[in-house]
Amino acid sequence: MPPEGARGLFRRITALYARLLDILLVITVVGIILPVTMQIFARFVDWIPRYIWTEELARFLLVWMIMIGAMLGIREGTHFNVDLFNNLRGRAKAGMDILSSLFVLGFAYVFIVYGWEFTDTAWFRISELAELPLWTIHIAWPIAGVTWVIFAGERIWDDLQILRHGERADS
Repeated sequence: MPPEGARGLFRRITALYARLLDILLVITVVGIILPVTMQIFARFVDWIPRYIWTEELARFLLVWMIMIGAMLGIREGTHFNVDLFNNLRGRAKAGMDILSSLFVLGFAYVFIVYGWEFTDTAWFRISELAELPLWTIHIAWPIAGVTWVIFAGERIWDDLQILRHGERADS
């Protein structure tokens, strides 16, 4: 497969992965509504039982919602990004974006290495209230780190093409 084909295949795979993350984000947002609503109404009416597991499920979904949003934010270039020099264009902007992406890769390293250690402590543990396996929440950190590497790498590639070819680089 020629390099252009491999790059195109990689782009299609990352686009599909991003689409899957979009769907999962919607599912977590919609999914968090039920337990939080149950918690709220249970405080004010006597006919809804005060379930304890709703708080834990809401926390699990909140963590995943935040992590998935951060993953998508890296792909879109909106997470960990501060526009200090919003008037930059072309090669100068690409250089600053690469610098920003290197910091993202540093955060990704921390999330992968320490997130895996965090997950490793939870393989055989369950949550106290809902009895959910704890690794299902802890694994969000290393997954986020790996995803950041993939999406930041994609952005770095694009910015390198701009540095190399100027503003008109197509990627």
